[in-house]
Amino acid sequence: MDIKPIRTEEDYRVTLEEIQRLMDAEPDTPEGDRLDVLATLAEAWEAKHYPIEEPDPIEAIRHRMEALGMSRKDLEPMIGGRNRVSEVLSRKRPLTIHMIRRLSEGMHIPAGVLIRAYETGGKRP
Repeated sequence: MDIKPIRTEEDYRVTLEEIQRLMDAEPDTPEGDRLDVLATLAEAWEAKHYPIEEPDPIEAIRHRMEALGMSRKDLEPMIGGRNRVSEVLSRKRPLTIHMIRRLSEGMHIPAGVLIRAYETGGKRP
């Protein structure tokens, strides 16, 4: 199979080219197995060299609202009345544990994202 670790950006680039070439490989074939191994190596390289920071809780809520076509009114059962929703989204009021639970369940946002520290007082991070 002749697969080596990815140690440099050049190795990474070559690996991505090989992955692209193998994208149509059938599973459980030598080419499919090679694709699996190379993809795993590339993912490990990316996790180490290009980590993706978890989103800010308020930005995660806004993004999920947009993705689900939700309005601020749709957040009221999870956060509270219209004023409370406005205060949370404008960062004037922090999320409570009860809000986090309801948002996590209702919007399918991981609780770990919602409990992250973020700036309040109307300030963005």
